[in-house]
Amino acid sequence: MSRRVVLLFLATFLLIGTAGQAQAAGYRYWSFWDRDGGRWVYATQGPSLVRPSDGDVQGFRFAVSENSDDAAQPRGAADFASICAKTPAEDGSKRVALVVDFGTASDAPSGETPPAPRTACAQVAPEATTADALAAVADPLRYNTNALLCGIAGYPESGCGEQVAQKEDSKENSEDGSTATAAPDRKSTQDDNGPSVGLYAGIALVAALAGAATWQARRRRNATG
Repeated sequence: MSRRVVLLFLATFLLIGTAGQAQAAGYRYWSFWDRDGGRWVYATQGPSLVRPSDGDVQGFRFAVSENSDDAAQPRGAADFASICAKTPAEDGSKRVALVVDFGTASDAPSGETPPAPRTACAQVAPEATTADALAAVADPLRYNTNALLCGIAGYPESGCGEQVAQKEDSKENSEDGSTATAAPDRKSTQDDNGPSVGLYAGIALVAALAGAATWQARRRRNATG
C-alpha cells in the first residue's frame, strides 16, 4: 500500500508542476504607438481614426503580448527630422514619420521570417489618417472584417490577433543599441516574491499523502504486533 501512496504522490506533484504551463502567452498582433517627445505611448485609437499632424511620429510593432501594459514597443530611431530629412515640405500636404517594426523571430507565425524594421516619411493630404499614411509607404495592408489591422507590407501573410501558447523570454535590441531581456508575454497570477497558489495547494496535498502513508505504516505494525 505504501508503494501506491508514493506513486500517487509523485504523479500529483508532477501534475501540479505542469498545470500552469498550458496557459496562453497572449495574442499575436500589430500594436499602434504615438511618439511623445522621447518615448512611445500606446495609442488610444486605431490608425483609421487618428489624423496625425505634420511633424508627428507614429509607430507599429508586431509582437505577442497580452495587453497594452506589456506590449512591445517599436525599436530603433524615431526622430522626425532624420526620417523625413529627404522629404521636403509641400503646400497642401503633411508629412508623417512612421516606424514599422516587424518584430522578432520568436513572435513570428510558424514558417514566416520577419523583415527588418523600417522607417518611412509619408507625405499625404492634410485630412489623411494614420492608416492612409501607412498605406502610402507600406502597402499592401491587410484588415479583417472588424477593421483590425492584420498585416503591413504583406507581413504576416495570414492570421490576425490569434491567441498563442507560452513562449520563452527573448532578447531584443533597445533603442540605445543595448540588449534588454523582454518581459514575459503573460503576466503572472502570483506575487513575484512568493510561491503561487498552486504550489501551496500542492504542498497541502503532499502533506495529506504523507500522512496517509504514515497511517498505513502504523496500521501494519499494529496488525503484526
